[in-house]
Amino acid sequence: MYENLDIVAIGEGLVELSSNTSLKFAQIFDKFYGGDSLGTAIAALRCGSCTGYITKLATDNFSEYLLDAWTSEGLDTSQIKFTNGQNGLYFVGKKDNKSEFIFYRRKTAAMNLSIEDIDFNYIKNTKCVYATGFVQSLSLSVREVVREIFKFAKENDILVAYDPNFSPKVSSDAEAKEYFEEVAPYCDIIFLNTKADSKALFDTDSCDKVLKNLADNAISTCVIREYKKGLHILNCGCYDYLEYQNARIIDSTGWESAFNGAFLNYFLKGHDTIKCAQLANSLSILQIRDVGAIKSIPSRLETEKLFNEIYG
Repeated sequence: MYENLDIVAIGEGLVELSSNTSLKFAQIFDKFYGGDSLGTAIAALRCGSCTGYITKLATDNFSEYLLDAWTSEGLDTSQIKFTNGQNGLYFVGKKDNKSEFIFYRRKTAAMNLSIEDIDFNYIKNTKCVYATGFVQSLSLSVREVVREIFKFAKENDILVAYDPNFSPKVSSDAEAKEYFEEVAPYCDIIFLNTKADSKALFDTDSCDKVLKNLADNAISTCVIREYKKGLHILNCGCYDYLEYQNARIIDSTGWESAFNGAFLNYFLKGHDTIKCAQLANSLSILQIRDVGAIKSIPSRLETEKLFNEIYG
């Protein structure tokens, strides 16, 4: 028997070692975990969704920690596979009020995830599947997994959500376009930003042009994060705009992934898209007040309390 889940995300799990000081001078690091699609899954979970994760872990010294941590969160880990090798790792610190990173994520276990690892009966028992362009970039086999799961979901009336999460350090513009074009026919919800995604995918940072491109791709729900301004939301032809609130930023690592998880959680619960965006924005405001991509994601009660203070 498979548990009925709200969201199943595909991706990689990384060990996160974070410090409030510069990596050059840091002597003590807090250990947690990270990963872009994992952040979305955990944000949705902490907001009240039942979520599952599909990835591959290496049987190194961190695998038991990662699996125990995810299980303790309440994440469904029944579809996580194991292999030899190593798990990914990254350091995050603070320098001149900006986050600094060092990643060690080459030839990691997550890159070995393949279509043979996927139980499609598990996918059948969820309401929504989610992945990112960052996940697609891990390897050709992971790219195939994302494509085939999205295709299967579309054929079985399961919601498909996607974020390009473009980084020039990981993919070229041409590769990002390939990733998007490969899954766009299956997508129901897309999240992206004008700082990097829209320029890579559509050669523009104009929200109007991006919305038109997405509408032409028949994607029904689009959330565009306009850099330092606000959120543009298009849902079934209806448009809304939500201006960003002034917020104190300690560490913005992973805030977009956390936003996506909160949005999906409330969307699946039947809230209108502007309220979903407001709730997701409330969660993000709290998330950026502390160091760590996932460690700093707040609970549903904290999120809804701030939502009521700002928008209620």
